[in-house]
Amino acid sequence: MGSVFSYAPNRERKDVPEKYKWDNSILYESIDDWKKERESLETKIGVLKSFDGRMCENAGTFYSTLRLYFDIYKNYYKLADYSGRLADEDVRISINQALNQQSNILGTKLGEASSFINPEILKTDPEKIKNFFNEVKELNEFKFYVNDILRLRDHTLSAREEQILASAGMITSTADEIFGIFDNAEKPNARVTLSTGEEVELTSSAYSKYKKADNRADRELVMKSTFENYKKFQNTIGANLAGKLRGDYFYAKNRNYKTVLDSSLNGNMIPVSVYENLIKQIHLNLPTLHRFLKLKARMLGVDIVHYYDLYTPLVKTVDFKYSIEEGQKLLLDVFKPMGEEYVSTVKKAFDERWIDYIPTKGKRSGAYSSGAQYDYHPYILTNWTDDFGSVSTLTHELGHTMHSYFSNKHQSFVDAQYATFVAEIASTINETLLNDYMVNNVKSDQEKLYLLGSYLDLLRTTIFRQTSFAEFELELHNRIENGDPLTGEEISRMYYGIVKKYYGNDEGVSVVDDYVSYEWAMVPHFVNYTYYVYQYSTSLIYATAFAEKIIKEGQPAVDKFFNILNGGSSDYPIELIKKAGLDPLTSEAFDLTMAKMNSVMDQMEEILNKK
Repeated sequence: MGSVFSYAPNRERKDVPEKYKWDNSILYESIDDWKKERESLETKIGVLKSFDGRMCENAGTFYSTLRLYFDIYKNYYKLADYSGRLADEDVRISINQALNQQSNILGTKLGEASSFINPEILKTDPEKIKNFFNEVKELNEFKFYVNDILRLRDHTLSAREEQILASAGMITSTADEIFGIFDNAEKPNARVTLSTGEEVELTSSAYSKYKKADNRADRELVMKSTFENYKKFQNTIGANLAGKLRGDYFYAKNRNYKTVLDSSLNGNMIPVSVYENLIKQIHLNLPTLHRFLKLKARMLGVDIVHYYDLYTPLVKTVDFKYSIEEGQKLLLDVFKPMGEEYVSTVKKAFDERWIDYIPTKGKRSGAYSSGAQYDYHPYILTNWTDDFGSVSTLTHELGHTMHSYFSNKHQSFVDAQYATFVAEIASTINETLLNDYMVNNVKSDQEKLYLLGSYLDLLRTTIFRQTSFAEFELELHNRIENGDPLTGEEISRMYYGIVKKYYGNDEGVSVVDDYVSYEWAMVPHFVNYTYYVYQYSTSLIYATAFAEKIIKEGQPAVDKFFNILNGGSSDYPIELIKKAGLDPLTSEAFDLTMAKMNSVMDQMEEILNKK
């Protein structure tokens, strides 16, 4: 396919046509306008401070405080987003980096100035606050926000105790820092000689590359050498991880939670049963994963897959080429199942320059969507390279953009931001629709096999692998909370047992070699985050289920799904998902997702049987 403006390395931003760059001028006509807004916000932050200690004196003052607080935040988001995106256009331009730093400083000032709000609400009699809402009807805009603060009353401490907990962060953040320095800088890496004679130092990026090697002996050597290198340090890394887990429990206990899981999920009022149901349902559906492993063995031409075979692509890459215009045209067709309003909004994003496409010297790498400009529209940064990956990335980011656009349109600023738990559903459903469209429209069996195989690998790594991580994380926290010792050797035994169970080692489905025991030591999520990875699984499961419902049921399912897109934070994530047509506490989403996965394998086997 021909490209109107093809990818080229080392292009300067000034050489990119305007239609391929986002339009920032609708936010501020000049840097001087930006500076005036910043100065205005500085003054308003000073006014906000004046409410400290008297916010809850009466209904009028209560309303004035919240009104000013959210008005400042709305304009601060606009200010910070503008400077952040300006800085991302070319990181070499110091004046733009300076603007971004000024935004960050202002954000810190706002955080400090508004820190009295939650404590003052919590120390006020709930009946008094309830009466405020009866006296001033305009307060209704802040009802969900205030009720959510009151909901956490039992887990919020005195001002002095809160200060102590905050100060403890200087200690509890150490584990993350230690792991980052050790893993990225000070840990010696294994070195191997591949079948080609090439000598390779197995850095993180080299491991990611060579674990997919075509030569089976090479990928076994790469994985075994990497994991056994971590074995040398398992007790050090394990002690560091145990320290992080004890820190998590320290916070949970002192906030009056029974477990870290309770504490982590309660912020968005996600029932613990959602986490437990994820693990339970995935256990019930391990036969689907085992079917995939047997199919992989067939396609790789081996009797049984080993763990080191998992990252080898099922099918060699097919070289799809797309110009930006061709990608746009494709996506307008892909999104048709989402309805006319969705498609017309995507077209508006293309036509009105919401998107910055072209990689240029100094431009930030990667991609993101930002919906912080409440009164305007979201923006997308991407780096288009004329391939299918570019289309897929834009598809994903457009999901976030549509979520932000519709939430901003239907909710007040107070309730427009959405939780991580639902954030990835909107983006992942788009990727599912893209994959379905491509499978139905490509011409050759090879192209179809490539798409189906890539989708299967996504389901395997995101649903099954991340759920195994979630189960492992739960077991780690249980050990700490039960007062059991936790050494690196014990952590390795725990991890190995879970991986063997998932991949059917004892049933002869695949072989999980004993050195896989040490893989956990290289996964940063366990020390960097707390009960986060499970959301990768739930997002893909719910998104797949919603996509299946939309394809089968049409507009009624789309209308229900808009409860998520329009919902922002007007309700808790679980309630929004229920309104959209799924109950996370049942098996429905899992049943639909596993049926989809089996359908993909049916299609692949049908093609393979023809050959």
